[in-house]
This record gives sequence, structure tokens and C-alpha cells, in this order.
Amino acid sequence: QSPKKAKKKVEGGSNVFSMFEQTQIQEFKEAFTIMDQNRDGFIDKADLRDTFAALGRLNVKNEELEDMVKEAPGPINFTVFLTMFGEKLKGTDPEETSLNAFKIFDPEGKGHIKADYIKEMLMTQADRFSQEEMFAAFPPDVSGNLDYKNLCYVITHGEEKD
Repeated sequence: QSPKKAKKKVEGGSNVFSMFEQTQIQEFKEAFTIMDQNRDGFIDKADLRDTFAALGRLNVKNEELEDMVKEAPGPINFTVFLTMFGEKLKGTDPEETSLNAFKIFDPEGKGHIKADYIKEMLMTQADRFSQEEMFAAFPPDVSGNLDYKNLCYVITHGEEKD
């Protein structure tokens, strides 16, 4: 088994690495590496200042950087960085997160999207879906619309009927 596919399971979930999928951990690692501007394995005020500068935000106040660094219980290595993200994400409601993603495609706030449009997006962008996968679990209504509010509910709560 290749080292990339190895995934440590820790009973009780006390290990921060068990909170995320391997792909998510890799994405956080890439973000950490980008922010660790001096490549010392820690993110400090200087790294944050350089990261902001790289994003075009110059003149960040020292107090603002200190407040960010103070959010950590100690020096910010990758494990601390991941733990901080885990804590920030813990309270987020998956249904609300999904709804916000769909609202991007529904600027008028109708609560539904044309099925043809979402099908086009899902089959041509990023992790592409196949024609079969597309609406197998959640077909559009008779008007050709996808009720994304209901879809988000089903995704996050399951299809339990009262």
C-alpha cells in the first residue's frame, strides 16, 4: 500500500487527522505550505504578513496579525493549523453550507434551478458526473426544475419520512 493511501484510524476521534478525509488533509497541507513563507514548518506573524502581501493586501496592522497568531494555543505547526480549522468547521451546519453553494446558481432566490443548467454544470466542471449519476437519486420536477432546498435537506438529513 502506498504511503499516500495510508490512513490512520484513531479510536474515539481524538486525533485531528481522523476528522478529515485524506484529500482534505492534503488541501490543508498545500494551504499551510503556501502560508509558511519562510519554510520553517510554522506559521508566524511574518508568514501571515507575507501571505497577505502575496494576496495584494499590504499594510496589515501588527495587532491584527497578533490576534490571529494568539488564536492558536502555541506555535502554529501543521497539526495545530489543522486543529484550528477543525474547531472552526465543527459548528457549521452542512445543510446551510450546501444551500449557500446552490444559491450561487439561483441569484433570484427562487429555491430551484433549471435542471438542464445544473446538469450542464455538473457534467462539465471539476469532478464531473456522468449522465446516469446526474438525476438518478433526485430527478427534476415536471417543469424541469431541481428543488435544491429539498435536495440539501435530503443530503444532510436523509430521506426519513415522519
